Amino acid sequence: MQPRHGKATRRASEATATTLEASAPSARGAPTDPNESPAAPEAARPNAGKFGPARESASRQKKDAQERPPARELGARPKKAPQPAKDARLSVATSAAGAVGREPPAAPEPAFSRAGSRRPRGARCSAEPRPLPGPWDLPSPGLPVSGLILGRRESAPRTCKLRAVLEKLRLSREDVSTAATVVNSVVDQLLRRLQQCESEFKGVELLRTGSYYERVKISAPNEFDVMFKLELPRIQLEEYSNTGAYYFVKFKRNPKENPLRQFLEDEILSASKMLSKFRKIIKEEIKNMQADTDVIMEKKRRGSPAVTLLIRKEISVDIILALESKSSWPASTQEGLPIKNWLSAKVRTELRRKPFYLVPKHAKEGNSFQGETWRLSFSHIEKEILSNHGKSKTCCEKKEMKCCRKDCLKLMKYLLERLKEKFKSEKHMDKFCSYHVKTAFFHVCTENPQDSQWDPKDLELCFDNCLTYFLQCLRTEKLENYFIPAFNLFSSNLIDKKSKEFLSKQIEYERKNEFPAFDEF
Repeated sequence: MQPRHGKATRRASEATATTLEASAPSARGAPTDPNESPAAPEAARPNAGKFGPARESASRQKKDAQERPPARELGARPKKAPQPAKDARLSVATSAAGAVGREPPAAPEPAFSRAGSRRPRGARCSAEPRPLPGPWDLPSPGLPVSGLILGRRESAPRTCKLRAVLEKLRLSREDVSTAATVVNSVVDQLLRRLQQCESEFKGVELLRTGSYYERVKISAPNEFDVMFKLELPRIQLEEYSNTGAYYFVKFKRNPKENPLRQFLEDEILSASKMLSKFRKIIKEEIKNMQADTDVIMEKKRRGSPAVTLLIRKEISVDIILALESKSSWPASTQEGLPIKNWLSAKVRTELRRKPFYLVPKHAKEGNSFQGETWRLSFSHIEKEILSNHGKSKTCCEKKEMKCCRKDCLKLMKYLLERLKEKFKSEKHMDKFCSYHVKTAFFHVCTENPQDSQWDPKDLELCFDNCLTYFLQCLRTEKLENYFIPAFNLFSSNLIDKKSKEFLSKQIEYERKNEFPAFDEF
C-alpha cells in the first residue's frame, strides 16, 4: 500500500512519469533549453498539458501510470546529465516549485554558507576550494599580514599552548585581594597627608590607572600605577620643539594666592621643581607609617615622572603627580584617537570632552632632559577603552559574545616581559616597555574593528597579526602615539635602531620556534 501524499505531489509524480516516456531528450536527462533546470520537467509546470510536447488526456496519463511499473522509487531523482554547479545548487528548490505548480525563480537565491564561513551573501559558488578561515578576510591598510598567516588554520598545539599561558597568567583572587589591601592602605595614608597639610598639593585627588585597573595585569599583582591629580586653574600650553606631546605650562592668570607660584620660573611651571617637592612630602610621610608596613622609596629614575614605592619588598607602586586640565584637548590630538569605525564617532566625541592630564615627564634633548616640560597623558582614556572595548556594547559581558582582544594584549605584554627578563644584561631591551605594546595593540584594534575579527577560536591568528604589526613598526621605526599621531614612539631620538633590530630578531625567533620564552614560567 502506497504511503499517502499530497494531491500536488501525486500529480507531479504521475506527470513526470508520462513525460519521461513521451519525450526522448527529457528521458535521457538532457534539457532542451539551456536556461531550463533538468530537475523541473515541462510536464510538472503550469499549463504543461496545454503547451507541452506530451499532450495526452488526463485519464490516459493515469491509466498508463497504473499499468507501467514505477521507473524509480518515490523521491528518487531521475538520471540526468552532469549539470553546471549553479544549476545543481538549485535542483531541490526548482523541483519543489514545480511540484506545487509555481514557476521556478528566475534568479537563484544564494545558498546558505556553512557555519564559520565568511563568504558574503550573494557570492557565487565556485569549483575552486574555499579559502581557509582566518580572523581577517584581507589585510588592513598598513597591516603587513601575509596571505600565509591569514589563510592557515590554527595549529592545535600552538593554540593550546597560548591558552595554557593565559591560564597561568590569570591572577588569583586571593593574591589580588591581599595585594590591593596593602596598596590601598599605603595610598590612602599618603593621600590624607597631602590633603590635610597646608601644602601646594592640598587639592589632590586619587585617579586609579594602569594595567591592574584595566584588567590586563599579568603574572602577579605586584605592580600598581596610581595618579594623584591636581586640578589647575586656566592654563596656557606652549608646545615644546614641535613634539606634540611635551609642553611648557603657563597660567593665564597668576594671582598671589596661587599655591603653585613658588614653582614658577619665568612664568613657566617647572616640572622638576614640583616633582621634587612632591617626592619630599611622600618621603616624610613614609617615615610615619607603621613598621610592619615595610615601605621604602626607590631611587629616582632619570626622566621618570613617578615616585616609586616598594612595599614588603615585592609590590611596586608608581605614584604619579598629574595636572588636570578641563580645557579643550591640544591641537596635536585632533587626528588622534581613531576609534570612529571601532567604538563610534559618538564615543570619540564623549571621550574628547573628558579632561586631559599633564605629567612631569621631561622631553629628551640629546643625552639630557628638559626639566621644565610636561607630557600629555591619556591613561584614563586608555582604561575606559579597554573596559568598553567591543564594537558591540555587550562584548565580553556575561552570557554575551566574547572576544580575544585582551588575551592578545596580555600575550604581547608577557612576551615582551619574558624577553626583557631573558636579556636583562643587554642594554638593547632597556628602552622598551608595555606602553609600546599597548599602543601597537590599539592600532590593530582600529584597523580591525569588528568583534567577529577577534573570535576566541582564532586566538593564534589574532595574536600573530598583533605581532606582525608590532614587527612592522620596529622595522619601519615608526609607532604613532595613539592620541598624538605626530609623536613617534620609535623615533631614533628615543630608541636607537640597533635596539629595534635586536627586539625584532628575538620576536621573529619566538614565532618560528613555538614561543620558547613562554615555557620559562
